[in-house]
Amino acid sequence: MAVVSSLWSQREQRPLVPDSRVTPGSKTVRRRLLAMRPVGETVQIRNIETRVQSKKGKLMSVSYAQRRRDGDQQQRKREIYDSGNSAVILPYDPARRTVLLTRQLRLPIFLQDGKENALEACAGKLDGATAEERIRKEIEEELGYRIVEVERLFELYVSPASIMEKVFFFTCSYSPAQKISGGGGLKEEGEDIEVVETTLENAANMVATREILDAKTVVLIQYLSERVRTPKSL
Repeated sequence: MAVVSSLWSQREQRPLVPDSRVTPGSKTVRRRLLAMRPVGETVQIRNIETRVQSKKGKLMSVSYAQRRRDGDQQQRKREIYDSGNSAVILPYDPARRTVLLTRQLRLPIFLQDGKENALEACAGKLDGATAEERIRKEIEEELGYRIVEVERLFELYVSPASIMEKVFFFTCSYSPAQKISGGGGLKEEGEDIEVVETTLENAANMVATREILDAKTVVLIQYLSERVRTPKSL
């Protein structure tokens, strides 16, 4: 029984999402879902149903079969939210040992903790651009600096149990000479961003005192702090 239950039948080795079962939606989303499953692995997607869709993202109900490590097969269903991938950056001035952050309203933090403003690193959705293209644009719009050279550090999923978003992490060197505006974001997109320049040491202290609650920002501050302690050019 264990041997039989641990094998997928030929009938079950069908495409990830049969066309007849796919709710109309983004072709990009379909390609990304197809790319997630190599043929012959332990997960078989049975159905994807779009529950809610807007310009900002899509909430999907995904039905799938999973072969457990003990050989048993389980039928499962999860809700997955896809709002696209994003990029985030923490610029660092090695001469003054400062970083650039943003302060703005983040509604989920306000609803949960009552904090009207959140400190975080500059970030934005890719919206079809490469991660490098997007983050350069966000630096200019939000922080008011024109930066040519950015360094990609790594990629992380912040909440992979239910959110598809992959975040591309960056850093770069900056100086006052590269400032071209006051930043602040785009009013037509509802952005009202204050640019905050502080030392990297103080930013690390703000993580410890819970003034900075954003996970991706914490990751960048901790990574950069460690990197500065073991001298490496930025």
